[in-house]
Amino acid sequence: MYETAGKLKWIGTTQSFASGFTKREFVVTTAADKYPQDLKFEVVKDKCPLLDPFELGQDVQVNFDIRGNEYNGKYFVNLACWKIQAAQAGGSAKEPSPRQTNNVSSSEPSPSDLRGDDDFDDESPF
Repeated sequence: MYETAGKLKWIGTTQSFASGFTKREFVVTTAADKYPQDLKFEVVKDKCPLLDPFELGQDVQVNFDIRGNEYNGKYFVNLACWKIQAAQAGGSAKEPSPRQTNNVSSSEPSPSDLRGDDDFDDESPF
């Protein structure tokens, strides 16, 4: 499970295929990085109406899975949305990240955290 937040940039119409399969695509512009990213998501089958209450420019939070497949020697990746909701006021945009199942801090340790002060010597091992 992954999640991200941003502004709705585009919402497509529901596409129906001869097999009975339906899908609907939408684009969210994230601003958590230095450069904004336009991410295209899709909802399928009974999830297509999830987009009906949303408007362009609205802040949303998207929960999704990454799906990959191969077709005729070409590889494709889809961001399959399974939940979309209005962003909470004061919430910050988050980049796609795996769900954390523990309470470990996500900040990187400094080099001094990784070694004690007495662990380091300048001498070559040869």
